[in-house]
Amino acid sequence: MVLRIGNASGFYGDRFDAVREMLTGGGPEGAVDVLTGDYLAELTMLILGRDQLKDPAAGYAKTFLRQMEEGLGLAHDRGIRIVANAGGLNPAGLADALRTLAAKLGLPTRVAHVEGDRLPAVDGALAANAYLGGAGIAACLAAGADVVVTGRVTDAALVTGPAQWHFGWGPEEYDRLAGAVVAGHVLECGTQATGGNYAFFRDHDPALLRRPGFPLAELHEDGSAVITKHPGTGGLVDVGTVTAQLLYETAGARYPGPDVTARLDTVRLTQEGPDRVRIDGVRGEAPPPTLKVGLSRLGGFRNEVVFVLTGLDIEEKAALVRGQVEDALAGARPREVRWELVRTDRPDADTEETASALLRLVVRDPAPEAVGRALTGAAVELALGSYPGFHVTAPPGKGAPYGVFESAYVPAADVPHTAVLPDGTRVPVPVPPRTREPGAVRESEDVPEPEDVRELEAVRESEAVPEPALPEPLPPGPTRRVPLGRIAGARSGDKGGDANVGVWVRTEEEWRWLAHALTVDRVRELLPEAADVTITRHVLPRLRALNFTFAGILGEGVASQARFDPQAKALGEWLRSRATDIPEGLL
Repeated sequence: MVLRIGNASGFYGDRFDAVREMLTGGGPEGAVDVLTGDYLAELTMLILGRDQLKDPAAGYAKTFLRQMEEGLGLAHDRGIRIVANAGGLNPAGLADALRTLAAKLGLPTRVAHVEGDRLPAVDGALAANAYLGGAGIAACLAAGADVVVTGRVTDAALVTGPAQWHFGWGPEEYDRLAGAVVAGHVLECGTQATGGNYAFFRDHDPALLRRPGFPLAELHEDGSAVITKHPGTGGLVDVGTVTAQLLYETAGARYPGPDVTARLDTVRLTQEGPDRVRIDGVRGEAPPPTLKVGLSRLGGFRNEVVFVLTGLDIEEKAALVRGQVEDALAGARPREVRWELVRTDRPDADTEETASALLRLVVRDPAPEAVGRALTGAAVELALGSYPGFHVTAPPGKGAPYGVFESAYVPAADVPHTAVLPDGTRVPVPVPPRTREPGAVRESEDVPEPEDVRELEAVRESEAVPEPALPEPLPPGPTRRVPLGRIAGARSGDKGGDANVGVWVRTEEEWRWLAHALTVDRVRELLPEAADVTITRHVLPRLRALNFTFAGILGEGVASQARFDPQAKALGEWLRSRATDIPEGLL
């Protein structure tokens, strides 16, 4: 018995026609049973929060509603269930809008939603949302829902929920649930699993990757899965693309979530055939007793000016205008002033653009007036009295608000996880009967059997994940100084103010080198911006991968735009571009 779960959205703004493609693609044998869509990210919650400040009836992904104008009929004709977290801050509002749309289209679509994730806002937050698991989704599907919309759930819950419903898994079938979590993590970013943003894209026909198809998982009752895509769609699915997505926004061996803690160090990937990668061997543990809560709030106001410096004397021109602006701001200096000179210029350039460097000024302050007229006046008034060739990329505006994302944790029992069924019945979703946290394992009063107690004691004795053994290092030999990316792939991303970079290789010989060569100290040398950042290295031998987490490198999160690449999307590619000594036998 196989459950085919597809994905049609990796973020709010993903390819609009993906829903139709996934609902109609694959032919009779390739149709999906459930189509999911992930619309929520940390920045999206802030955007939806600002929308709801203007209109209390807003707060959900309007794109999804437009996609359903065609999608509801297609799904009804093919018997496909739809599950999406597009409800954002207002899943009840989206569910009502979908019922209105279904009635307009003359469709008997049964709509349910999951709520309870939204908690009372604290410390001036626009929104506070707990990351729920898949049990509420499962309850809605079991009640006959054709469409289930949620607010903030974990990305993997869009898969664990349908899997619990379809297979009837209980809350303590940890290995099965963990397999679904891993499959869900591979699917959640859409085409990142099918060749999008792929480090080794040059190894494949460019035409193949021009329009990657969206992924789907063939999930089995034992929790194993095959990642694939509809026949005839672009992109590719291989062990590399799946490995890259597994490393995205994760950290070490344990990947905790509200349904289960998945052990990423147990994942086994096998190329089963063209565009088919099997995932099996995944082990799971009881989930933690707490839920992560995302807090989105306004951090203040920001503005920026980019000065263009052309030709000769770039450093001296930058020093001149910087001093002039600093003098002008002296009487009303914003709380934060950051300068960055980006040397995009080339000597003896044959175009003006390639002869130019960019000097970027970013200011932030709690008060909008501190980043408005004070900055624009300081910049514009220099137009005829500064460095030769003075101009800017665009006239400075009045400034704009920026957001801050923070995370906290609350007891799962304090969150009113609720499934609102198609008939309006409200069903409370119970917390897991058993939980597990570092240093302790907690059982509920209704699990008193001796065999369970023995199992708990065994868990207590092996609380920490043992550090995996490293492979035998390669014998000494000649090396060549080349970019790390000649043999290693990487994918990076953000989690609040932290970032991660997952690095993997494709052969055992390459792994014997990478595991010993790419230490934390070496990463600091290769990425000087991280010199003062706490970096943790996690070893995942089954994936031939190292996962590095960088604590606080992104400041207060993506919405604060604390660095040039605020979501660390290209941090891994920067690492791959850095030169290091690689054994000649691997090149």
